[in-house]
Amino acid sequence: MIRRLRTFWQCFYLTPRFFWVGAGVILVFIISYFLPALEIVADICLLAFVLTVVVDAVALYALPNGITASRLIPEKFSNGENNEVELKIENRYRFPITIHITDELPFQFQKRDFRLQSHFAKPDVKRINYYLRPVERGAYVFGFLHVFVRTIVGLAERRYSSDQSAEVAVYPSFMEMRRFEFLAMSNRLSETGIKKLRRIGDSSEFEQIREYVAGDDYRKINWKATARKSYLMVNNFQDERSQQIYCVVDKGRIMQMPFNGMTLLDYAVNTSLVMSNIALLRQDRIGLLTFSNTIDTFIKADKRGQQMYQIVESLYRQTTDFKESDYERLYVFVREEIRQRSLLIFFTNFDSVSSLRRNLKYLKRMASRHLVVVVFFENAELFDLEHRRPDNIEEIYLQTIAQKFILEKRQIVKELQNAGVHSVLCPPEELSVNTINKYLELKSRGLI
Repeated sequence: MIRRLRTFWQCFYLTPRFFWVGAGVILVFIISYFLPALEIVADICLLAFVLTVVVDAVALYALPNGITASRLIPEKFSNGENNEVELKIENRYRFPITIHITDELPFQFQKRDFRLQSHFAKPDVKRINYYLRPVERGAYVFGFLHVFVRTIVGLAERRYSSDQSAEVAVYPSFMEMRRFEFLAMSNRLSETGIKKLRRIGDSSEFEQIREYVAGDDYRKINWKATARKSYLMVNNFQDERSQQIYCVVDKGRIMQMPFNGMTLLDYAVNTSLVMSNIALLRQDRIGLLTFSNTIDTFIKADKRGQQMYQIVESLYRQTTDFKESDYERLYVFVREEIRQRSLLIFFTNFDSVSSLRRNLKYLKRMASRHLVVVVFFENAELFDLEHRRPDNIEEIYLQTIAQKFILEKRQIVKELQNAGVHSVLCPPEELSVNTINKYLELKSRGLI
């Protein structure tokens, strides 16, 4: 009995409507002090108020399990994407109710006011969906799922709590990887901004023999196949495959700069995953190298079945150590471990020309043996500041500083170009598209 009472008080709540109605009853009693004729009215109001609360509470507690709630979540969340969470609510009450749902979200989201509302007119099962956008990789722990039930009277409220504790791992953006994978397989990459580039020269890797169509190069006519088929047949060639490609991710402190809730390192990790998948679909060999002041992760380029799984698990664990990146150590490692000419895609960031010049000699040495592409970021907020009309001296000063940083980024691109190093300068949200564009451009030019 004592346990039931304790459970009752732990789950029983008074709503704001209760206090508003109670304040009205008190007001009637105050007025009756000056108008004694209203004392009977005040007593009737109080009695009706108390009886209504009792009836409301009895209706809520008439069923021991009037509400059943459960949470359906995927095994993994995609970092930087909207991930769907589904709540299944089963109502057994035979009268209309209103429910308020409070889900104990992982602390990484820092949402203290998360609340959903729904209505039931009869016994039914509803599925309520909401979306969460994580901005960092790691383990996310969900807690209890609370459902607060009110009748149409709405003076009292009952809480149902369901232990839905669960842990979800947030991985690099596999949703983005799947989008680009689908587009690549259906030859629709141009819909996302991926450019179709004209092949410079001829490819030497034979693909198939097909029927001649108007516009084909007559020099590719296969006369032996033409004699057998009695109509023109041509040789079809494709981009050379099995090239070595490495995504080189800088994990130094400069990559901890935030943008739209995510760090530059997370943007680089997401794009590395997308780039690796596209390269494997193109039959190239893909590898991974991460570094800061030391070499952290090295996965040798390959295209075997388990290569993508190994890259995903490695990218999931990448974190920065807030130290200065050592390009000299990186150069020595690349020279010793990557002996075959490869495409090295560097994901890093240079804020000033001086920071580039400290490491440019090592990039030039790697570019002498490999094809090097440096992918770094531009700050879109600086462009907004540059085009904003200043209203005072301080804003003029800030605009001048913004223009200085923008010009330095452009100068960095020029210095890399003069050193024989390819570069991609883009906002973080356009990183995947621009990186794939560069990869396809280099393949179309036959540089790898």
